[in-house]
Amino acid sequence: GVRGASVVVNDLGGDIKGGGKSSNAADKVVEEIKAKGGKAVANYDSVEDGEKLIQTALDAFGRIGAILRDRSFGRTSDLDWDLIHRVHLRGSFMVTRAAWNHMKKQKFGRIIMTSSAAGIYGNFGQANYSAAKLGLLGLANTLAIEGQKYNIHCNTIAPTAGSRLTETVMPPVLCESLKAEYVAPLVLWLSHDQCQENGGLFEVCWCWLDWKMKKNQGMFPETVRDQWDNICDFTNATKPANINESVATLVEVLSRVETDEGIAPNPTSAMATAASGISPLEAVGQKLPESTFSYSQTQCILYALGVGMSTKDDDHLKFLYEGHEDFSCLPTFGVIPSQAAMMDGGLGSVPGLNFDFTRLLHGEQYLELFKPLPTSGTLTSQARIADVLDKGSGAVILLDVHTYSGKELLCYNQYSLFIVGAGGFGGKRTSDKAMSTVAHPNRTPDAVMTDTTTRDQAALYRLSGDWNPLHIDPSFAAMGGFKSPILHGLCSFGFAARHVLKQYANNDASRFKSIKVRFVKPVLPGQSLQTEMWKEGNRIHIQCKVKESGAVVLSGAYVDLHAAADGSPQILPEAGGLKSELVFAEIGRRIKDLGAEMVKKVNAVFGWEITKGGNTAAQWTIDLKTGAGALHKGPYSGKTDVTITVSDDDFMEVVQGKLNPQKAFFAGKLKVRGNIMLSQKLEVILKDYAKL
Repeated sequence: GVRGASVVVNDLGGDIKGGGKSSNAADKVVEEIKAKGGKAVANYDSVEDGEKLIQTALDAFGRIGAILRDRSFGRTSDLDWDLIHRVHLRGSFMVTRAAWNHMKKQKFGRIIMTSSAAGIYGNFGQANYSAAKLGLLGLANTLAIEGQKYNIHCNTIAPTAGSRLTETVMPPVLCESLKAEYVAPLVLWLSHDQCQENGGLFEVCWCWLDWKMKKNQGMFPETVRDQWDNICDFTNATKPANINESVATLVEVLSRVETDEGIAPNPTSAMATAASGISPLEAVGQKLPESTFSYSQTQCILYALGVGMSTKDDDHLKFLYEGHEDFSCLPTFGVIPSQAAMMDGGLGSVPGLNFDFTRLLHGEQYLELFKPLPTSGTLTSQARIADVLDKGSGAVILLDVHTYSGKELLCYNQYSLFIVGAGGFGGKRTSDKAMSTVAHPNRTPDAVMTDTTTRDQAALYRLSGDWNPLHIDPSFAAMGGFKSPILHGLCSFGFAARHVLKQYANNDASRFKSIKVRFVKPVLPGQSLQTEMWKEGNRIHIQCKVKESGAVVLSGAYVDLHAAADGSPQILPEAGGLKSELVFAEIGRRIKDLGAEMVKKVNAVFGWEITKGGNTAAQWTIDLKTGAGALHKGPYSGKTDVTITVSDDDFMEVVQGKLNPQKAFFAGKLKVRGNIMLSQKLEVILKDYAKL
């Protein structure tokens, strides 16, 4: 516009997948052109409405002057194919056809088709885009022939420039150097009435032009015109064989321009590393900043609800009610503290890991617990890059996270993160550091459990700390190519783990050892999750499916359990004796004297489990229900009305009045199961009659 051209800025303002719509993008460009004294008008129609777009130009000026849906070929749907061809190939045809007759009448036209390196070389995951972009070159070649006698010239550019599309596949430092304005001088020259070039293909980026123009002459269309023979001279040129070599050559040129050196003909693996932004030598072994995670029983309950637990199941109450006798934290909550290491942006600060986070996928997860998770506390997590793998179509980062309570190791997570398009840097494909998936046995499952997720499952789960908008914002999900927000992979992971815990461990969190899964396909909130299980000793192989479609969502997965205990609490020898012994001895004496009176007042059987060092050290039963009452030591064959678990030390604090029983209960020091209201009558036993 600044150079005298009148510009129609066409941009639906959608996302890179073709979803959404906004006038912001086009309006912004128009404002910039007008601010610099140029002529511009915005148009928000689809390029398929070629006539409307051209009419906008005619109405404003009186004469004439994308999207991606990447999928591997086998997974390319009709929509993925058709949408790309409609916008890139059919859109160009519609716009050009609408302009063609106007150009013929005025005996002047300059058409520039925009192809891409993906069209010239092909690129993994872009069969639809590559085909459309090379189709544009064929279209341009024919128009060059047909338009020649009407002074209509048609050329094709394959630019490497930073845009909303390329910024998702290139390292930011590279994108910064590939500004679109560096390609503009060539486009301006090809649009000029003095330019006689016709039927040409120009693979163009700023650094190539800049080097060709010897830097000091500046970035102007006049310079392109004056240096045209030099620019088009490809004597001793490098001939890239594929898109990686093309980008690697570009990176090499980039570095040479800074030092005013000549162009090296052979790209090296170092260039490929620079192009992908991944350097294993720099990254492996690097530690991320230590992260801290504080939580209360509220977060444990919220997480349990997030992975589908419900009060309609009685055996879920121990994970949902802080006053439950066996209140526990779900084992898979172990992923939540470890996520803080990544959520705080620590991964972006690692040397040798220069990639676009919009291309990051969660590939696999391993979690191992070394002891049951506390229901509240402050934990610290230490994360390090265990390995970096080159899978060709992308890079895999293995991130190890160890989580501690003080100096005690609680759990270990290994994240397997896949970076789309960041492969090809010459790294190894496998690692002995990776916790591997394992195929399930080749037989029908031993057990199957199905659970329906709610429409709000992702909205609930994200409150546990995964704030990625992909799981709640429809427009953000559309950018990822999804029709609606998807469920978190780690939410499905939680569903599957608790299915195993219920089926094979009676919901005993202490029996959980580890879990490994590979995330295969997304789940939509509201769909049903079906977990198939195969028991092989203490390893339960699992596969998770969406029941409605049969699609596998978790594969190669397993849960390892600790062997079940024999059922009775472990009674430790009373080494050094228990202080509580004295109290129960005194209670026993009082019952002999006043038992009948106590039975009338209390009328209940109390069980006591006294612990030391976390293990049951003694058991007592106070029977104030029958006759004159009685005190039993050891396991009790009858049924207690209420059972109280407390450590020897805390028991003494309560008895001596130093610790309020209610405060002890709410602090988790005194656990009660059975008829909790009866615990109010403890005063009768401990204070009125023990009189210590």
